[in-house]
Amino acid sequence: MLRDITFGQYYESNSLLHKTDPRFKIVILILLIVFIFLAKNAFSLGFAAAAMAAVMLISRVPLRLYLKNMKAILPVLLFTAVINLFYGDGGRVLFSVWKLTVNTEGVYRAVFMAVRIILLILISSALTYTTTPNDLTDAIESLLSPLKFIGLKNAVHTLAMMMTIALRFIPTLIEEAEKIMNAQKARGADLENGSLKDRVKALIPILIPLLISAVRRAYELAEAMECRCYSGGEGRTRMKQMHLKARDLWVSLVSAAMCGGV
Repeated sequence: MLRDITFGQYYESNSLLHKTDPRFKIVILILLIVFIFLAKNAFSLGFAAAAMAAVMLISRVPLRLYLKNMKAILPVLLFTAVINLFYGDGGRVLFSVWKLTVNTEGVYRAVFMAVRIILLILISSALTYTTTPNDLTDAIESLLSPLKFIGLKNAVHTLAMMMTIALRFIPTLIEEAEKIMNAQKARGADLENGSLKDRVKALIPILIPLLISAVRRAYELAEAMECRCYSGGEGRTRMKQMHLKARDLWVSLVSAAMCGGV
């Protein structure tokens, strides 16, 4: 299951989305998330799904990476669908179990919510697959730059750095957790069988080493930044400067049309 989580990883390619200004991609991501939540019927959500399929095609990221993320959140999808299955207020009754009734409206609601969650995960994955952690840091800092005028000059860079480091270390911690689990299995630990209480207890030998490893990596990262005389955003220059280009404006217009279509 841990191998299926690819969120936070960057996939190198030469697509239009990879070349687009990361600031525009973050703004577009926020807008699409908002408009997906505003979608109230199957037609608008279907248009959003078609638009997301076009984004996935343009990104040139293999479909298997997107599907891995879907496999990782499958329990959440099933739980959400089952919960919404019994909240239908109308339609033809399909069957009843005890005091719970499933009707056509409930089925529609369950499918609608599941598709909405899938689209949200796909959009977020498209951003991380096509944007490097350094570009994300610079883009977040640039978008939050107006906060510098209210006395939060140093906090803006610190916040952007914290968010990017957290995103960057998701794949690292997942890999570390998988190694610890394999090591515990080699020692005879049973992590998959038994009651729920037994499986929760079996996670303790995994969580404690993982926590120690995360703290150790944090100390190593802090020492590395200190050895390189890292001092935050004050007077700091960048090797790669972000400049708006014609393709960024075209991508923005197309994205605005997508939101309008939804």
